[in-house]
Amino acid sequence: MDKNFYLTTTLPYVNADPHLGTAFEFVTADIIARYRRLIGDNVFFNTGVDEHGQKVYTKALERAQDPQEYVDEYAERFKTLKDTLNLSYDNFIRTTDEHHKKAAQEFWKQSLAKGDIYKKQYKTKYCVSCELERTDSELVDGCCPEHLGKELETIEEENYFFKFSKYQNQLLELYKNNPDLVVPSFRFNEIIKFVERGLEDFSISRLKSKMPWGVPVPDDDEHVMYVWFDALVNYISAIGWPTDLEKFNKWWPVTQFAGKDQVRQQAAMWQAMLMSVELPSSKQIVIHGFITIDGAKMSKSIGNVVDPTELVQEYGVDALRYYLARHINPFEDSDFTKEKFREAYNANLANGIGNLTARIMKMAENLGERSFLEEERNEVEQRERKDLEERFESFEISKVADLIWERIGELDKYIQEEKPFSVVKEDKEKGIELIKTLVNKLYRIAKDLEPILPETSEKIKTAVRENKMPEALFVRK
Repeated sequence: MDKNFYLTTTLPYVNADPHLGTAFEFVTADIIARYRRLIGDNVFFNTGVDEHGQKVYTKALERAQDPQEYVDEYAERFKTLKDTLNLSYDNFIRTTDEHHKKAAQEFWKQSLAKGDIYKKQYKTKYCVSCELERTDSELVDGCCPEHLGKELETIEEENYFFKFSKYQNQLLELYKNNPDLVVPSFRFNEIIKFVERGLEDFSISRLKSKMPWGVPVPDDDEHVMYVWFDALVNYISAIGWPTDLEKFNKWWPVTQFAGKDQVRQQAAMWQAMLMSVELPSSKQIVIHGFITIDGAKMSKSIGNVVDPTELVQEYGVDALRYYLARHINPFEDSDFTKEKFREAYNANLANGIGNLTARIMKMAENLGERSFLEEERNEVEQRERKDLEERFESFEISKVADLIWERIGELDKYIQEEKPFSVVKEDKEKGIELIKTLVNKLYRIAKDLEPILPETSEKIKTAVRENKMPEALFVRK
């Protein structure tokens, strides 16, 4: 029986162009989506953009642009990533979509009816870059820990609040009953400790007179929804909630990908919101680290960003996908330099899989028109496949790539030791058998590469089927 698998990225803000950190989350999710399709799952892969909130509104004002025109322009820039990064998503949601806005308003109404929304006067310190309130205990030198040097705003007004505190025990029970809810485990421990310390209700609206760019609060013209409350609802509005419950029930619950600065929002705030409207919790939340530049988080607000499009234009899409998959740790921070990128490209792509494919297929092509391909995997290859699947299931994509490149190295070693190019001259039948073994091992590697390097995988498989040496897969830089 086919299994339904729903996964989503977070929605990046449209206050600047996409950067390498955005690409990392999108490509990681895409690799998992492609893997799930390969093992026979029905997949719904959602991504999109978050278009409301103070920092988006501020950027539109800076450019003297209508906010809707501004977000329309930037949403298109993020949509181009589908081709740039060779993404296979099924849905691109914008939080300005009419269906989403109506879903967010219905969510509000249901939570209000549950008694979980109320109004009060309050004063707080607010990080516009995070779109999050910050307590004094969280601050570093008076600043948000994620945006050092950026001045916090003080908000003092009457807002609607969500009864987050009401769900402390239910959240702890959820965590206890779902030990794999948050991956990796050390991030799960962080959120458990956060909830154990006690929860404070959080603001879920803004005065329209001060910040009009948001989803209108139902039955109150003076308020718009706080951006996080609105944006989180995209995970259910993307699959039809609340108007198409058949579609919703087909896909829910979701596997979510998010950065380490969003553990609280995704694993606590959102789960409590789901409890409020009596929907099942998320299936799993996969938290990744940051890509850093000289140890500092890559950030649009800081300005130390790397444009993924430039890397793709110079090296090709699969080169970028390879680097993000293998050289960026799936859970910890990883530092990036263009020099390290170029070194990895030459060593493992141009001189690695590219050179190996050329050597094997040149030997096979020299033997004339024949087919060496055997589709069935032997016992050893089946074990290798199982090892890969275990790492895919635990979202350890860099370990998947490491295993594949180990096999690439082993195949290189096999050629050096067995010397099939010499053997075939002295003992043609024995040489043919050696080359046949190489071709089939290369084909298996190509199949296993498919989720990570889809273009390269297809080029190698085509070369094997046609028994022709392909054009250079990766040209040395």
